[in-house]
Amino acid sequence: MTVVGRLAPSPTGALHVGNASSFLLAWLSVRQKRGRLWLRIEDIDSPRVKAESIDATIEDLKWLGLDWDCTDSEDEAVFRQTQRLDRYRGVLEQCVSAGKVYPCVCSRSDVARAASAPHDPSWELLEGIAYPGTCRQRPADPNGLPDKFAWRWAFEDQHATWHDQVLGIQQANPARQLGDFVVAKADSTPAYQLAVVVDDHDQGVNEVVRGNDLIYSTYRQQDILRFLDWPSPTYCHVPLVVGPDGRRLAKRHGDTRVRQLRREGITSGAI
Repeated sequence: MTVVGRLAPSPTGALHVGNASSFLLAWLSVRQKRGRLWLRIEDIDSPRVKAESIDATIEDLKWLGLDWDCTDSEDEAVFRQTQRLDRYRGVLEQCVSAGKVYPCVCSRSDVARAASAPHDPSWELLEGIAYPGTCRQRPADPNGLPDKFAWRWAFEDQHATWHDQVLGIQQANPARQLGDFVVAKADSTPAYQLAVVVDDHDQGVNEVVRGNDLIYSTYRQQDILRFLDWPSPTYCHVPLVVGPDGRRLAKRHGDTRVRQLRREGITSGAI
């Protein structure tokens, strides 16, 4: 089977060394297996997306020496999520009709207050605050709801197990340890978790290499894949780049943008 991977930058800011590290590993993994690699611009996070960052990111990737494959109909295949909103909405409608998602009117502060209530201490929360399911019994018909609501995915209360190519066997009960998660806004604009599943499926991606800060997203994405009866890619969650203090690379460590390092005369090979 031909390995198909992807580079999936989000143009909410400049490409930095941490991004470059993950993209390099994804590129190497596909190229050494003589597979195919797609470039996907994950630009549905509208308030934070910067139009100028898209071209700058593509330029930085090329400068680093990374390349990607083209479709038969395009000279340079650049897959943009904002061009696929109808496709995401179609999948969302399927999930709504099946009762797999439900409308949620809870604000972030509502979720935080509910989560501060006593809970079963035998379950360790994996990633921040777990949504307590406040709106789970609400009918799926959005009529009569306020303008601001979100569609949440309903996890089943059961264990999930999967194998990461770097970190090994992963096990959790995502319903209790992660909580139901947002898959779309009221206007059906998809959230990351839904869009990335649809994109990977439609692009035939069967290998996902990304930073280990996204490891818990895999439980969410695999649950969507199971519901849709779509095959799951293999996952490789690689270590993040850290500073001298051992903490994740950030502004406190100085300017680590690839563009700035280029200005300083650092070569792509050195990076």
